[in-house]
Amino acid sequence: MQKARIKLASIDINKVNTVCTSIMDIADKTGVDCRGPIPLPTKKLKITTRKSPCGDGKASWERYEARVHKRLIDLGIDERALKLVMRVPIPEGLNIEIEMIDT
Repeated sequence: MQKARIKLASIDINKVNTVCTSIMDIADKTGVDCRGPIPLPTKKLKITTRKSPCGDGKASWERYEARVHKRLIDLGIDERALKLVMRVPIPEGLNIEIEMIDT
């Protein structure tokens, strides 16, 4: 049996959650078996820089952090459901991967 594995990743968690809910609504309407959304570990990207541009003066630092939120959804393969999933509006800054897997 084949399934479609959908991986979502974004810095904005609200975008990830809205796309997840729309995919889950499609799965409920079409009656396709669905697992997820499974939250994957959040990746924290940290950057520390000096405030002073020339390097003289007080040693003060600025710390920046970007968090990448990820979700995983497994859908049973149904042609109609996959067409509806492909039509879901994907906001700017959201990375989505769809791959077919054998179970």
